Amino acid sequence: MYNYNPLECLPSSAELPDSDDTPVDNELQILIPNLLLAILAAIWQNRDDWFFGINMGIYYSPLKPAIVPDGFLSLGVERFVGENGRSSYVFWEEDSIPPVLALEVVSQTYNGEYEQKKIDYAELGILYYVIYAPTRLRRKRQRLEVYRLVEGKYILQPGDKIWMPEISLGIGREQGIYQGRTREWLFWYDENGKRYQTPEEQLQSLLAKLQQQGIDPNQL
Repeated sequence: MYNYNPLECLPSSAELPDSDDTPVDNELQILIPNLLLAILAAIWQNRDDWFFGINMGIYYSPLKPAIVPDGFLSLGVERFVGENGRSSYVFWEEDSIPPVLALEVVSQTYNGEYEQKKIDYAELGILYYVIYAPTRLRRKRQRLEVYRLVEGKYILQPGDKIWMPEISLGIGREQGIYQGRTREWLFWYDENGKRYQTPEEQLQSLLAKLQQQGIDPNQL
């Protein structure tokens, strides 16, 4: 007797487009989520139950096009899938686990970050929605807005550094150095409000410790 499995009839990630082919408006839309990923890769290096996607399509229905945030974080999924990694984030291949956080970096041209995307991400069940406007402050809008999903609606969270207990991380903005650039970036924070360092800052801290111990890093 044949056992029908509807999942076998759904397209795989290899068969689906891996993005919406819409180019980003500026490089900050790539650099900002890349920095968040780089920090996660350091502080969660011993964990394999998370995935951070950048400009990657999220498929939640085989009948609808992908939603493509600038960045998103999922917990309780495999960090690495296959030799080549994920081409898309497909709900029916991820045990129907939605991302826990979605990030949109607002450019000079607004793209529904404060309107339609809030509706879309709420329907997906994404717990936290982060909107960051690094180059322009929209009237009556904060530069960084973090929303939490409560009974199907996003509620703006107060404060400049928002602690997210479900993720065991906070998120906020401040000056820092990444890829040689000193500017305001988004950062992860610990429960005490201490900012996690960028890769460059981690390296500088390590070099300083070696020098304090009388070790010349150039001789290693």
